[in-house]
Amino acid sequence: MACLSTPRLLADSTTSATEGRVAWAPARSLWVGGMTLAALVLAPLHVTPGSVVLFLVTSAVTLCAGHSIGLHRLLIHRSFSAPLWVERTLIYLGTLVGMAGPLGMVQLHDTRDWAQRQAACHPLHAHRATLLRDAWWQMHCRLVLMHPPRFVPEDRLSRDRTLAFLEATWMAQQLPWALLFFWIGGMPWLLWGVPVRIAASLTGHWLVGHFTHGRGRQGWVVDGAAVQGHDLPAASLVTFGEAWHGNHHAWPDSARLGLEPGQHDPGWWLLLALRRLGLVWGLKQPGALEPRAGLRRVAPEIMPHARRDADGACRAVSA
Repeated sequence: MACLSTPRLLADSTTSATEGRVAWAPARSLWVGGMTLAALVLAPLHVTPGSVVLFLVTSAVTLCAGHSIGLHRLLIHRSFSAPLWVERTLIYLGTLVGMAGPLGMVQLHDTRDWAQRQAACHPLHAHRATLLRDAWWQMHCRLVLMHPPRFVPEDRLSRDRTLAFLEATWMAQQLPWALLFFWIGGMPWLLWGVPVRIAASLTGHWLVGHFTHGRGRQGWVVDGAAVQGHDLPAASLVTFGEAWHGNHHAWPDSARLGLEPGQHDPGWWLLLALRRLGLVWGLKQPGALEPRAGLRRVAPEIMPHARRDADGACRAVSA
């Protein structure tokens, strides 16, 4: 039976989301391992108040404006629009997270999303391994599918020279900042501004993915999908809204991830601020989006107090 295709992942009757092997990815593993080793061994020996503040500020900027808004909500899902210089600035900040280049992030995200939409998928894409094995798989390995889908990015991605440059140099983009931090604050700033930030960001990203794909509160389910999204309220602020993963699975093209009362979404708050400044526009929300096929509401009891956009989303599903 043919697998379901998605906009950038084209499948046919031979494509399989389950048949494959997990292989060690040397470059990724050495990158993640090196940053983590420096964070664990060297950073505790070089701690100053300024270096910790630098870590907190740079992590917030790169994860919120860069990863959540620039790479995820804009480059991957096109959930809002922005001038080209704003878009490239946000994507550059996302590249500094140190996870992958922008095109690599699109392919990694879309491949996982494609697999999770199938009736069944490999345990790596479902985060179904034990905690330590999943950490090894997600941060040090890659899944080699025997019959993978074909990745076909649109022209705006494949022909963008800025994206191609960032893709080819995404690791090296840390060097100018490492030199600047060392010049200003010596080893404490260098260590806490680069390897500690990268190690914490990558480990945190994996942890959120591990927990939000297996357990937790659900406001929605997508019938027929191999993997469901769950919410992780305790991490809503430190993930800048990305922990509302059940909402994201339900409405992947929404610029707003926190849809219910009390669902804090700092990424959405920043987008509202940028809209006030005229730097972004066309923010998509569930009430104006077509529901995913098979989407079903499973937590109607919170609806009497829900905000307008979540209420509109429920009406769209029931229509």
